[in-house]
Amino acid sequence: MTNPRPRRVLLAPDKFKGSLTAAQVAAALAAGIAEVAPETRVTQAPIADGGDGTVDAFVAAGWERVTVDSYGPTLAPVSASYAVRGRTAVVELAAVSGITKLPGGQADPLHASTYGVGDVIGDALDRGARDIVLGLGGSASTDGGAGLLQALGLRILDVDGNELPCGGAALARAVHVDRTDLHPGLADATFTLAGDVDNPLLGSNGAAAVYGPQKGATPEQVADLEAALKNWAAVLGPEWADKPGAGAAGGTGFGALAALGARMRSGIELVLDLIDFKAHLADVDLVVTGEGSLDEQSLSGKAPLGVGTAARAAGVPIIAVAGRIQLTPEQVRAAGFADAYALSELEPDPAASIANAAALLERIGARIAG
Repeated sequence: MTNPRPRRVLLAPDKFKGSLTAAQVAAALAAGIAEVAPETRVTQAPIADGGDGTVDAFVAAGWERVTVDSYGPTLAPVSASYAVRGRTAVVELAAVSGITKLPGGQADPLHASTYGVGDVIGDALDRGARDIVLGLGGSASTDGGAGLLQALGLRILDVDGNELPCGGAALARAVHVDRTDLHPGLADATFTLAGDVDNPLLGSNGAAAVYGPQKGATPEQVADLEAALKNWAAVLGPEWADKPGAGAAGGTGFGALAALGARMRSGIELVLDLIDFKAHLADVDLVVTGEGSLDEQSLSGKAPLGVGTAARAAGVPIIAVAGRIQLTPEQVRAAGFADAYALSELEPDPAASIANAAALLERIGARIAG
């Protein structure tokens, strides 16, 4: 499609959710390019925006993977991993306490917690990491980050001085927090939250109201969780409840902002900075990015838009690839993409498209190279 044929291509896709990881998407596109233009130099730099796949993106960029035994959202045992380079650790909430970690896929909106995330962060602190990046997204819980903090030593107490169990519902009984036993590594640790939502903790646009139903909460349970989070905010720090992103990942943003001094950043911008994406752009003719669905949500700062912004700043044209494209051609161009390809153009049946995504991506890679 480009003339002359691109000689140096950078592949920087996000995952195709429910189908392929970002690395698999990049590999399939690379295979298609190699079939048509084997002389083309292809660099694969799979990316993520803080949600599931974030650790994998850092490992693909050369960071060390650390695997640990931890606790899922219902405290069932899970194996999880995080990425480390020097004093920096990247922890992905979805990989520990995500909705995909629910045993049997059974939702538990009132009791699911982020305890495992705090446990993994504690492991990173024990190993000497002091700059903690926490990727938010895909959470199974609405616990205001309480579980994460409990795993790091915060004691959440009821009126009788008893520690509360994990889960959002229990926070309705919180009256006091005891920081005495906080992990000693927190004293000189910094926390950066990578996310792409700006919801507050409470209200009609808050964690319980907007995301609770996605986690299996009935209207009555949403109301119970809202009341519990309101009480939790009053105990931990009401001034943080309205901060943009406080409602991210079931309120995990709030807990980290209020108790850990965390700061929020755009997930994709943070990921691109940490993997030194600018260096990848220094010597390429074309960038190819993408995700499962290119739609209105993508325009609010999802991974492909972040990659596009970086590519345009470097003066490199960019193409988008997606499972389906729900934007008009005018919107695609306005977003900065020179062109866009959808798997649905080759295979209109969604189930077949998902099942054969790798082969379809190879065909698109060949079209791009041709």
